[in-house]
Amino acid sequence: MKLAKLPDRTPVKMTIVLTPSLAQRLREYAVFYAETYGSKEEVAELIPFMLEAFLEGDADFRKSRKVAAVGPTAASS
Repeated sequence: MKLAKLPDRTPVKMTIVLTPSLAQRLREYAVFYAETYGSKEEVAELIPFMLEAFLEGDADFRKSRKVAAVGPTAASS
């Protein structure tokens, strides 16, 4: 079969506490998003995509995951 087994897609709900200034910046970002794309989205809908983009953009984190996937023995040779 060409198609691999689909990954787990069960949503995981997390609760976080934000500083008032960060909460305000996130609301401002949602306004900026709406102005840019003409589509209003709630902050809670944007955050998972923002976090995904942040993690994908962090080269050091990607490198550490690649090393962890290979294993310490193979990575050190």
